Amino acid sequence: MAMTNRIKDKVALVTGGASGFGKGIGKLFSEHGAKVYISDINAEGGQEVAKELGVTFLEHDVTKAVRWEEVINQIKKESGSLNILVNNAGIGWMGDVESTTNEAWDLIHKVDLDSVFYGCKYALPLMRDSGNGSIINISSISGIVASHNFTAYNSAKAAVRHLSKSVALHCARTTNLVRCNSVHPVFAKTEILEALLKDTSNDMLSKLEKQIPVRKLAEVEDIANAVLFLASDESKMITGTELIIDGGLSAQ
Repeated sequence: MAMTNRIKDKVALVTGGASGFGKGIGKLFSEHGAKVYISDINAEGGQEVAKELGVTFLEHDVTKAVRWEEVINQIKKESGSLNILVNNAGIGWMGDVESTTNEAWDLIHKVDLDSVFYGCKYALPLMRDSGNGSIINISSISGIVASHNFTAYNSAKAAVRHLSKSVALHCARTTNLVRCNSVHPVFAKTEILEALLKDTSNDMLSKLEKQIPVRKLAEVEDIANAVLFLASDESKMITGTELIIDGGLSAQ
């Protein structure tokens, strides 16, 4: 039987918790003993997931700094601490450098990068006071390996990787009570991928699978299990690094 209660009595916030990785991470965190908050801009979906999982939902536009302050203050008021932050909220976008509009560029960076900066910035004081802290920023294999038609997404996700290292070093200099790492999943069976592929040919999915040496897409649970490890004390000496979950793609 697998270990349980690996993050017992810890308080966790998972952004983008209404679907995909966020939902899977929230579920696993709850099963392993954490008090879980999920947040999402999708209020209806988030409330449904929160009810299903038995966790707390907070409506949250992660691109708004003031909302981040409100969310952290609410968690502090209700729970008194915050030990785990998973900056998971994100959107995908396909487009090369010429076809990507200025508006799309700005939006992708606001949602996929600025939100991570806000999360780290505003959660850190409470996490430092709470101790045993772990910030996990969900990047992408697209932050490691570039593609001609993911210009804005490549840029934002690569920046998340380096931002995470900067945050980790800052945390280590100011106190050793908070760690920060990034996670880089390969293409996975999530709503983001479905949205990206909806206007493409039917064989795009098989093309993606063929790019991965193990010849299959990642499952949500593959990423959730890795995030649970980084959230737990089992990874207490791991900070400022990236965990690549790509079925061997970047090894080629």
